[in-house]
Amino acid sequence: MGRLFWKFFFSILLAQFAATVAIGGAVWLKEHNARQQKRLDLDTSPPAEMAIESAVATLKFGGAGALRQLLENMDRHRVYAVDDSGKELLGRVVQPPILAEARALLGKGDLRVVRKVATPGGHPYLLFLPSREHFRGLGIDLPPLIGPPERAVPGGPNGVERPPGPPGPRFHPLTPFIPLAAAVLASLLFAALLAWYFSRPIRALRQAFEAASSGDLAPRFAQAPSRHADELSDLGRDFDRMTARLRSLIDGQTRLLHDVSHELRSPLARLQAAIGLAHQQPEKMRSSLERIERESVRMDKLVGELLTLSRLEAGAYSPGKEDIGMAELLDQILGDAEFEAASHGRAITQQGNADVLVKGQAELLARAIENVVRNAIKHSPVGELVIVELAAHPEQAPRQLSIRVLDRGPGVAEEDLATIFQPFFRSSGTQKDVEGHGLGLAIAQQVVQQHGGSIQAANREGGGLRVEILLPAQPLEY
Repeated sequence: MGRLFWKFFFSILLAQFAATVAIGGAVWLKEHNARQQKRLDLDTSPPAEMAIESAVATLKFGGAGALRQLLENMDRHRVYAVDDSGKELLGRVVQPPILAEARALLGKGDLRVVRKVATPGGHPYLLFLPSREHFRGLGIDLPPLIGPPERAVPGGPNGVERPPGPPGPRFHPLTPFIPLAAAVLASLLFAALLAWYFSRPIRALRQAFEAASSGDLAPRFAQAPSRHADELSDLGRDFDRMTARLRSLIDGQTRLLHDVSHELRSPLARLQAAIGLAHQQPEKMRSSLERIERESVRMDKLVGELLTLSRLEAGAYSPGKEDIGMAELLDQILGDAEFEAASHGRAITQQGNADVLVKGQAELLARAIENVVRNAIKHSPVGELVIVELAAHPEQAPRQLSIRVLDRGPGVAEEDLATIFQPFFRSSGTQKDVEGHGLGLAIAQQVVQQHGGSIQAANREGGGLRVEILLPAQPLEY
């Protein structure tokens, strides 16, 4: 899994975590509020305890009448007195949950806020003080239990001023809808950031493709910072490599067309000159026909090499699966090369052996190796020796066959070594009388690469060029 996957994963995980926290917080607030309301069924404050103690003493020593008079005159702490039948002394409505909680606390022995006292006549009453919140629910305004005295307002019974009701609560618990809304907004925020993060490079890629379709192949993502590298930035760099390759191919095709035109112009000009000479001087018809024949053969060879190179680049020649004995193939190639070198005043020698097998197409491999060897013979001075070194390393991994062709020609400038295998390449040190169109090494490179090998060139110490061919090989089985 790549970096892009983890960015997706952690972003979605963060959004889900925010939603879970918000929903869990809403549930917790709701339960906390419910527990708080349950704890507020009875007033457990110290003033409430004092009011209950006062009611207990009044009931115990003064009876029910004295307690009724006390409760009627209470402004702040309205103690409830409920007998065993559930009737309240002043006839007030007692909510069943409050009464049940009072009896439960009494059963636990909590005598601070709940007391059961009998009158001198033996009639028992349960004394407790409900929370002020329940009084508000019944429409009863009570003054605060603790706090500075408040200004009285008119409107009390019989024209008597009464204290104002307590202000509303300063803090309202959050409803579940607010955390849910916050969770939704957080999810939308993370989703928007995620969409923006991934849409921005995709939009840039789309613009780059549109520019490329219009012919603009300039690099666009090479300067992108690599510290936040992911698959999208890698895609951008791949796009730059693709456009660079396209530019190289287009430039190569343009250069190839120019070179072909240049190479064909010279023999065509000589053909026209030979034909004109034949018309003007009929006595020289034989020499003119010989010139026409040579130029025709040269043009045919050039066109054949161009077709071969084009097919190799297009992959039309697929190397076969036949096992090629390289020792026998090289003996045949070097035998023909030795005969050609002797006719031009050069010599060729073989060092080492190539007792291995190579999978491929024998005709293509022979042509590639022959092109390299003949190129060395052409560029070697008269009387020089061309050396072909063969080294098989079947014990290596991967197994390889090394073919080195060394000459003592003019060599190649260091800056031209990277382009020596391009079509129609001619080094500045190439002799004028050397025939060829600069396609031999280009064909050799294509053949070697299609057989899974590589070919490299380097200058020799003391002058000359070294071309090395490496091919995957396997040992012979006897």
